[in-house]
Amino acid sequence: MKIYTKKGDDGTTSLIGGTRVPKHHVRVEAYGCVDELNVCIGLLADQPGTEACMPRLREIQDRLFTIGASLAADPEASRMVLPELRDSDISVLEQDMDQMDAELPEMKNFVLPGGHPTISFCHLARVTCRRAERQVSFLSEQEEVDQDVIRYLNRLSDYLFVLSRHLAKQLGVAEIAWKPRQA
Repeated sequence: MKIYTKKGDDGTTSLIGGTRVPKHHVRVEAYGCVDELNVCIGLLADQPGTEACMPRLREIQDRLFTIGASLAADPEASRMVLPELRDSDISVLEQDMDQMDAELPEMKNFVLPGGHPTISFCHLARVTCRRAERQVSFLSEQEEVDQDVIRYLNRLSDYLFVLSRHLAKQLGVAEIAWKPRQA
């Protein structure tokens, strides 16, 4: 099977179900952002200090493929049976956050991204997740979207923030507190 089909040379692509839409269609933009997020999670997983959370990061990547498939399907034309998110996918992120949070010092300031490449990659994944969430939310105002997708992305961005703090602690990196300039 060839990767290139030349069907998109006119600036359109096919959704699951066969519907052709412009490559800038809001649905394509939404699943494109989720794809970018998946790449960021892969980059994070490749960083030093992430060995303990590697299974969870790979699970998240799997869920992002599930989300991508859901978003790439035309809700009116697709008859394909796709994997679905479950409430337990969201619950596991919440449980992990609660466990990590219990081991972290209380936050007294906003935290600036950085201090170590692993931490920076975690924050890059977090902001990419927020962008994906915004795009999916925008799509949901116009077309049918599984609300668990939005919930999962919302929780995942929170998870990535807590994970950044947890990794900083594991790596012995001091968090960089934001200290606003005084007027």
